[in-house]
Amino acid sequence: MRRRPADRLRRVSSVFQRSRSLQKMNRRNLIVALVGAVLILIAVLWLWGGGDGTESSDAVATEGSEENHAAEGIVELTDEQIKASQLDIVAASASSLGAEIIAQGSVATSPQGQAVLSAGAEGRVARIAKRLGDPVRRGETVATIDSREAAAITADVTSAQARAELARTRLEREQKLFDEQVTARADLETVRAEYQQALAEVSRARQAAAAANASGRTIAVRSPIAGRVTGAPVVLGSYVTAQDELYRIANANSVQIEAAVPAEDARRIAAGAAARVEAPGGEITARVLSVTPTADVENRSATVVLAPASGAGLLPGEYVRVRIESRTPEGTGGALVVPAEAVQSVDGRDVVFVRTANGFKVQPVQVGARTSERVEILGGLAAGTRIAGRKAFLLKAELGRGEAEH
Repeated sequence: MRRRPADRLRRVSSVFQRSRSLQKMNRRNLIVALVGAVLILIAVLWLWGGGDGTESSDAVATEGSEENHAAEGIVELTDEQIKASQLDIVAASASSLGAEIIAQGSVATSPQGQAVLSAGAEGRVARIAKRLGDPVRRGETVATIDSREAAAITADVTSAQARAELARTRLEREQKLFDEQVTARADLETVRAEYQQALAEVSRARQAAAAANASGRTIAVRSPIAGRVTGAPVVLGSYVTAQDELYRIANANSVQIEAAVPAEDARRIAAGAAARVEAPGGEITARVLSVTPTADVENRSATVVLAPASGAGLLPGEYVRVRIESRTPEGTGGALVVPAEAVQSVDGRDVVFVRTANGFKVQPVQVGARTSERVEILGGLAAGTRIAGRKAFLLKAELGRGEAEH
């Protein structure tokens, strides 16, 4: 049975309408899905950065300031912290590596800082006031000696005083007679001369007694300097002569340093040159007192005598190392020289730490020749700039720690 054309048209129209409905539904679902995705994305972005935007910006600003601060290479330290860490502050000075002579030396008591006490007269030791290591004041009596010489010296003083008194009496009487025109002027002049001679004898006897520290039958042994007893061979009750040694006194604050320097280097050292002494308590400034004009036959070295600015911490007999400034040969000076420890490596650069009001600041420098003790600075630093010397590596460690925290 064949269908009619009208039925076929109705079926085609119905299929076409259903197809269009499905297309509209699919387009509507797609739009809804896209809108939902956009809303979800906006919500996620708001939750991620919108809620605490102010705090994040503040944190970023703070971090940036800290990084800038760390990038400046500043290490803030107080004076108390610098002192506690034993950081040395040195000034960069124009010199050359060849202008400093390093030598070994020993600490010795200066001639003004030691004394040997002898008996001064024959006699027997009656009293001992000091022992080995005891402190002694200047002029203090350390021992007493019973001596016949002391008794004789005292008797001479008494006799001279008696003769002087007699001569004075005669002079007064002769002066009275001369005023009455009883005696001649020649007699008066003779008596006056005898009186002057008697006074001179009294003065001589008193000076002899003072030189021997004699009083009565005893002689007092006194120390001419202040210090400590370093030797005491005296024995109570022993018989001594005038030349016998009783005590040795030394003043630890009055010392000198004797350094052995090769003869070729000694020619470049002049009296008055500056020097530095490496002591257990730190560096001590010193100056050259003298240089021996001849070299020792055995070691071919000359002796340089130095006077430290302060003897604190130096004990006679100990060994120290000294650095002596010498005359620089012509054409070798001009560069700045700093201690080797003052130059540190930060981020692959040679730097020094310049002293500021609040601590230290990194200063890049151009380094020249080096030794184990000193470094030449060819650029980046002005003469006289105060920088960290010994233990400057502590500042490098502190700088690295601060950057790690930032």
